[in-house]
Amino acid sequence: MTGVELKTQCDDLTGLLADERTLEQRIAALDARSAGILDRALSGTRPTVEEGTHLLGFRGSKLAALVATADRIRFEDVGDVVTYVVNRNVNWTNICFVGCKFCAFAHYKRDPLAYDLPMETVLAKIAEGIQRGASEVCMQGGINPDMPADGYFRILEAVHTAFPELHIHAYSPMEVFYGSRRAGMSFRDYIARLMELGLGSMPGTAAEILDDDVREILSHKKLTTADWVEIIRTAHSLGLPTTSTVMYGHIETPGHVARHIDLLRRIQMETGGFTEFVPLRFIWQNTQLYAEGRVSPVTQGELDLAVYATSRLMLRGLIDNLQTSWVKVGHTLATLTLMAGCNDMGGTLMEESISREAGADAGEYTSVEELRSMIESVGRIPRQRSTLYRLMDEPCHETEGPVEGHAARGWSGSC
Repeated sequence: MTGVELKTQCDDLTGLLADERTLEQRIAALDARSAGILDRALSGTRPTVEEGTHLLGFRGSKLAALVATADRIRFEDVGDVVTYVVNRNVNWTNICFVGCKFCAFAHYKRDPLAYDLPMETVLAKIAEGIQRGASEVCMQGGINPDMPADGYFRILEAVHTAFPELHIHAYSPMEVFYGSRRAGMSFRDYIARLMELGLGSMPGTAAEILDDDVREILSHKKLTTADWVEIIRTAHSLGLPTTSTVMYGHIETPGHVARHIDLLRRIQMETGGFTEFVPLRFIWQNTQLYAEGRVSPVTQGELDLAVYATSRLMLRGLIDNLQTSWVKVGHTLATLTLMAGCNDMGGTLMEESISREAGADAGEYTSVEELRSMIESVGRIPRQRSTLYRLMDEPCHETEGPVEGHAARGWSGSC
């Protein structure tokens, strides 16, 4: 991949990608502190929050050493297989009253662009996805003030009744927070009811940065860090797996990102319920944060590789699946992240309105053929997976879920 030309507003990664030094030579050229962190990571010691903060600031030749370290650890822990899922994304409504300043997807209910899809349209979209090979539907929407108290239950029941074999990955912690309040139920009872109606897993979005000072600026109406953590821990305790995410590239500092990752790994040590970690770049173009002058555009490239590589080191042995986001960073850079610790390409999506409305231009659909080509271009082995990381072309004699003896690592990609 040397000499790859990235799109405009991207760092020049030529030197990093063309670095022919061995990992050991790269580390030997570093200062003692930086070299020590990477050497310890290779030996199995996860970086501390302070050390993670330090790594997130690496650029140039130091970043080349960090990326190579993450790549070595990725190979040792999960090998050369890179997975992907064939899924259908459905954003059934963009009506939302929360007013997140990083979001350009939401509209107030009287806005001409507001929509709330009827159930027959939602089901038709899902049927189309299944015809194209989808094993999962991912459903998230705006926080609609006119939603009935049992609205999330109705949607889930209709989808599960129509497609009982389909894995339903739906409802972020913010939607659970809102839905449980509307229904007058505890988080535990509400999530349990969702599971009874067919919910298979939950996206760990609405996390952004798990720091309330930052969250107050991003969206003062959104659930607190404590509420997000409680909902996630409750889901895991009930046997409902979730993903985990971070949003970077806005007003946060490296320390915020390192502390966020540390909180996720402490939850994982307790529950083992995270299936994967997905760093999500902030898309700034059409957002209120940018319009107000609170953020400046951050070029793609070095920041993204630093976040992915540091995540691999900090989460080692806890969350084995590190997912890149082609919809956020584009196909070329997403492919390069496979050399910075990532082992999952995410999904085909077939529709992705949230990033598109914010200004992302990577498209809303990537075919299986394209995903496999991206994976193979860096010498990796593409494999289709289920939502819970069972390889789809291998027999599995146990139920889809965590491996016995691997609870701390979550759903780590095998039967």
